[in-house]
Amino acid sequence: MEQSVGALITSSARKFGDKTALVIGGESWSFLQLDCFSSNVAKSLEQRGVGKGSVVSLYSPNCAQWIIAYYAILKLGAVVNPLNLMLTSSEAAYAVSDCKAVAVLGSLEKLVPLREALGINQVRLISFGTATGSIECFNDLLSGDGTDHYPVSAIELDDLCTIGYTSGTTGHPKGAMLSHRAILLNTAMTSTYHVRTDRDIVVSALPCSHVYGNIVMNCAVACGMTLVLHAVFDAKAILASIEAYRATIFEGVPTMYMYLLNLPELADYDVSTLTRCTVGGQTMPPQKMEEVERKFGSPLLELWGMTELGGLGATHPLYGPKKNGSIGVPLPLLKARIASLESPSKEVTAREVGELQMKGPITMMGYYGRPEATLETIDADGWLHTGDLAYIDEEGFIFIVDRLKDMVITGGFNIYPAELERVLCEHPSIALAAVVGVPDDIKGELAKAFIVRKHGAEIRTEDVFEFCRQRLAAYKVPRLIEFVEDLPKTNSGKILRRELRKKALQ
Repeated sequence: MEQSVGALITSSARKFGDKTALVIGGESWSFLQLDCFSSNVAKSLEQRGVGKGSVVSLYSPNCAQWIIAYYAILKLGAVVNPLNLMLTSSEAAYAVSDCKAVAVLGSLEKLVPLREALGINQVRLISFGTATGSIECFNDLLSGDGTDHYPVSAIELDDLCTIGYTSGTTGHPKGAMLSHRAILLNTAMTSTYHVRTDRDIVVSALPCSHVYGNIVMNCAVACGMTLVLHAVFDAKAILASIEAYRATIFEGVPTMYMYLLNLPELADYDVSTLTRCTVGGQTMPPQKMEEVERKFGSPLLELWGMTELGGLGATHPLYGPKKNGSIGVPLPLLKARIASLESPSKEVTAREVGELQMKGPITMMGYYGRPEATLETIDADGWLHTGDLAYIDEEGFIFIVDRLKDMVITGGFNIYPAELERVLCEHPSIALAAVVGVPDDIKGELAKAFIVRKHGAEIRTEDVFEFCRQRLAAYKVPRLIEFVEDLPKTNSGKILRRELRKKALQ
């Protein structure tokens, strides 16, 4: 295993040289180019006072500059703070200030409002595009001959590598601190389970700033794969890339697959080169997974992860048994257990629902500057409390039921929105569905479903009620239905239930 995450690109440059490492926006970059440019940027950042332990934020859509900057920061032994692209300038400014970043690199349209939110000259701002005023130009950091020795030799495996902010629904987000060891192990174990090699070509529109997209990027670099990266998800553009580059892997979240299945022209594209696909971020109805596998002609490997793990925590291996609807089994070196909701230190029996807890060398070091929050999340025995409701079957496969905070309690009964969404998406006329709880004076909460119809399909409210009555216990049937054109999503494609709750209360 390499000594630092920044060493991944250097090691692969030695092995794969001029082979194409990255394709984005019609341009291609070799492993040697990414290594050379990231070393040049590392030297330029060092000359600007960035060194071991300094925190540098990245705030931009997917682009080659983001990846070059990422490895440059880590080659110095500095710490990378990947910012969610959907953060407002004030939210981003909070994270930048909270982790004490000395610089922010990103797209100009993000940096200009950020400068106002942070205050002039608080941190160094470097634009991936043109420079303006006090904002420098990233291109000025690229010059050099790439011969300087990077990564620096002083980096240790247990040094801080990344501070990734969680997307909390209340209060301020927390910065999860991850070591080089955690990211490198996650990359290695994910690559092993999915049998990723230098013969693979992966297509992805997952943001590199998101934990899922970040592990996809690191796996591609570590294994010598070619990464065909999109700045945004567009169903036709994704399919065109799979066909044109003869991709062997596509990676996405459930909503991306739903859009692909709902595209009338899907059958017009050649996706026969795909040998496996991955899906994560949220649970996906097994019926939809089976439809993906039929139409794409390749297995769909469900996975699960979180910021506090620096990537995956569980997945299905490419070779071995697979159960659609399950997130698979823990990665090697990790332990998983289901803990009682009443007594978090007590493990429950097979198929009993409780909180999923994880333990192992990839768990976070803690929340930056938040020791109390760290103690609430990682117990004295080292178990990470994930906040996910789950159960484990007799064969060791983990099934996510829902987020603990998303559970709806109606008349004293627990309703798991993910279960209702799975049933709703089994209807042939429904493309997407999301369920949230809304206040009710009598029952406490009622389940409300937001539904997106399939292209050209007709379905009425009463049709939905009848479909659910035949498949769900009476108390689980949604009491309110609203048809919408689309669902609010994060930049990684995860459905934003909190936005739907706001909409439901209007």
